[in-house]
Amino acid sequence: MAVQFEVKVLEHCRVSPPPNSVPTTSLPLTFFDIPWLLCRPMQRILLYEFGCSTAQFVTDVLPQLKHSLSLALQLFFPLSAAECGGVFSDLLRGGLRDAKEIHPLVPPIPIPPSRILNESLLELTPLLALQVTLFPNMGICVGIQFNHVVADGMACTYFLKTWASLFQSRSGLSCIDEVLPVVDRGVIKDTDRIEDVLLNQWRGWGSPRWKDNAATVGLLEEKVRATFVLTRGDIEKLKNWVSGKCISAKHTKPVHISSFVVACAFTWVCVIKSQDKITNDSFGDEDLCHFSFVADCRNRKEISVPSTYFGNCLAICFVSVKRGLFRGEDSIALAADAIGRRVQELESGVLVGAEKWLLQWNEVSETGDLLTVAGSPRLALYETDFGWGRPRLVEMVQIDASGAMYLTEARNEKGGVEVGLARSRAQLEAFSSIFQLGKDQLQQC
Repeated sequence: MAVQFEVKVLEHCRVSPPPNSVPTTSLPLTFFDIPWLLCRPMQRILLYEFGCSTAQFVTDVLPQLKHSLSLALQLFFPLSAAECGGVFSDLLRGGLRDAKEIHPLVPPIPIPPSRILNESLLELTPLLALQVTLFPNMGICVGIQFNHVVADGMACTYFLKTWASLFQSRSGLSCIDEVLPVVDRGVIKDTDRIEDVLLNQWRGWGSPRWKDNAATVGLLEEKVRATFVLTRGDIEKLKNWVSGKCISAKHTKPVHISSFVVACAFTWVCVIKSQDKITNDSFGDEDLCHFSFVADCRNRKEISVPSTYFGNCLAICFVSVKRGLFRGEDSIALAADAIGRRVQELESGVLVGAEKWLLQWNEVSETGDLLTVAGSPRLALYETDFGWGRPRLVEMVQIDASGAMYLTEARNEKGGVEVGLARSRAQLEAFSSIFQLGKDQLQQC
């Protein structure tokens, strides 16, 4: 049964950097930004157990949240605070959950009307909305909606952790002892004029479909979501099993096997098998299944972008495998080998084929059999501490509509991975049983 939240807005305000603390400027798009013009905003919630009354929240916590946010914005742009009458523990329960139940915890980004400027149609798009929801005497939820065109997940997480540090310290910017964020778009060099190529391709796509709110709400109907865990032991067994299969089949070790590769391969195979189960194998063996992930391009020699760059700096990668290969005993090893080879290819140049990112995205999206990855264990979202301890739960909400899988580090075990999915109840139940069966079989290896 879905949790019925009643969210009462306590305050809605705009938070800006301190007056005269930042210059009036505009940032140009880089070729890394253009693909994300087509994508939904990132949506996250972080739930903390914290015994805080409404009175304490309004008089102490909320003012400090706004002050520390203002300071964080000085470094790196509406914040709403709400009180929720829902049962906090229901959000932490395991199993399948109605996808719509957590959406009241994510602030909307209002889409302002377009206007004409210099005889051209100008679309205004807000970049950031934050919502802090209080479950009186139980916990606090921090919700964020962030326009992907301004920055990627790594940069967004950097911003969130900076805000958390400023709130926890209550000592102003003096607590920020790390290297400050780099916002200069000039660090992105485009010697091959990739931006021009991608812009021309983007113009042919039209307005992103996610801006149709009615369509987005419709995507949530009949959806359920769940989080699955691969323990550190599961990951190590997967690595060993995949390596053994590759050696026996090819007499050579796989080119690249990592926690990310095997977690993605295992999940991808389970998704495909769950599709087959609920459709009675109606797909053909020759049908292609596509998988897409991104690779962080910071700190790579060929483009020399610093790790603290605040913007988008992701290469988009695609892998395609015939569905029939997922129906054999070695499907996970085959998927891992395919993903690992694509990861290894990045060593030859992260920007190789960058001019085709949008064309490839369009091509694989049209097949309807594309699984993408949101998030990464490297973001370490469970280390976002406002002084209330580590989050009890981290969710990436946009997958309810996008159909992506998300990855985060496991909360309770170093080296483990959490996998989030939203699907129809029938498919997610099938996925859950296949996922657990796969884990059980690993224990016998």
